[in-house]
Amino acid sequence: RITLKMDEKDERASLNHIKLKPRISLFNGCTIIIGVIIGSGIFVSPKGVLLEAGSAGMSLLIWLLSGAFAMVGAICYSELGTLIPKSGGDYAYIYEAFGPLPAFLFLWVALVIINPTSLAIIAITCATYALQPFYSCPVPDVVVNLFAGCIIAVLTFINCWDVRMATRTNDFFTITKLLALSLIIVCGGYWLSLGHVDNLVMPDVNEGTQTKLAAIAMAFYSGVFSFSGFSYLNFVTEELKNPFRNLPRAIYISIPIVTIVYMLVNIAYFSVLTVDEILDSDAVAITFADKILGSFGSKILMPMFVSFSCVGSLNGILITCSRMFFSGARNNQLPELFAMISIKQLTPIPSLIFLGGTSIVMLFIGNVFQLINYLSFAESLVVFSSVAGLLKLRYTMPKSVLQSRPIKISLFWPILFFLMCLFLLILPFFHSDPWELVYGVFLVLSGIPIYTLFVYNKWRPAFVDSIWIGFTHFIQKLFYCIPELSGSS
Repeated sequence: RITLKMDEKDERASLNHIKLKPRISLFNGCTIIIGVIIGSGIFVSPKGVLLEAGSAGMSLLIWLLSGAFAMVGAICYSELGTLIPKSGGDYAYIYEAFGPLPAFLFLWVALVIINPTSLAIIAITCATYALQPFYSCPVPDVVVNLFAGCIIAVLTFINCWDVRMATRTNDFFTITKLLALSLIIVCGGYWLSLGHVDNLVMPDVNEGTQTKLAAIAMAFYSGVFSFSGFSYLNFVTEELKNPFRNLPRAIYISIPIVTIVYMLVNIAYFSVLTVDEILDSDAVAITFADKILGSFGSKILMPMFVSFSCVGSLNGILITCSRMFFSGARNNQLPELFAMISIKQLTPIPSLIFLGGTSIVMLFIGNVFQLINYLSFAESLVVFSSVAGLLKLRYTMPKSVLQSRPIKISLFWPILFFLMCLFLLILPFFHSDPWELVYGVFLVLSGIPIYTLFVYNKWRPAFVDSIWIGFTHFIQKLFYCIPELSGSS
């Protein structure tokens, strides 16, 4: 292992305690899940479901069913998180169930594309809405990208400096976005109290309802992806206080809250706007605010709420996904540098800086929005693999381990969720651009030669090892970080 040489005995002994500490409370866990799931989508474009459902009534039913799907998934992940109490989430579960290569393929796609691209797009959305009140014309792309890069840099610094500061930042912005959505819900309720109920009573509420199974399935597909992120607390299991109790509690509290909020916000939208108005809007919350609150609501208030919501999502993803890279490095599937922990801050600084840095690079390499179309398949495959791993572990793990696990759910739930995920995995092949799915498959499989060359193959030229060791020592000295529990070596 690559470690710094320490001169003082007491300092060397203290290194035995260098590891990620359990500093995330139940409340922090709930705000992480809620903050990651509820991004800008519910404010900007919740019309993906409506476009396929065709009516307000069917759309609300799809939102309810999507919440039920997320709840079933959360039940499965609560057992996974306590059966395999390691940070890293899906990566850790796939590694335990199916071995190093499938786990690395997920890690590869997440490292190179999924996480930095997602962060870049959320940051662009955040910057666009934050700057909108100061421009009478569209905000220049260069200004948006620079401001987005600053947002990512500040949040990365906060996460590097202190876990508590990062979780408090997450708490603040999650509460802010819930208050913003509560304002929408209250305004919608007030509108209904004035007697504007035409859009939500028969037959208007069901006018245009799609009856084709394919359209309803695609509406459900869109709804399910609005709940993606319900498993993100599993990425920081080792830093969660009393994880066997708080992990399932946080999941069971958060998913119903998100489902109820999504339902009530959509009811508010439908109470004020017609189906056509929602489908024609580029930002539904702003159209809603313009009709209810006037120009102040649409030009200042809602853009501020959207940007705050995006900041919360960015921070939650930085907290959680950096731990996945940390976990991959601990398994020797990424450079050991990513498994380094700051001696003073006890945070995985190299992983955080890499994630934040690659996200900022993504802002300036072209149209990152095109990459999102290729990722739905990969994300579906990851969740499918994790729940398949749970089913496998049920039959391969020793009975003593299974009997002692803190969370024991009926086999019915993982089987049901497995079949649902299989449906979501197959569905796009019949209704999406097949080339997008082919590209998604190739992105996943492109990790095989990388794995063969850099993970499976242990031989390196001496000069390459020398350069890399020198670079690693430089980073260790720069950020004063070492591998976890290096003091014992």
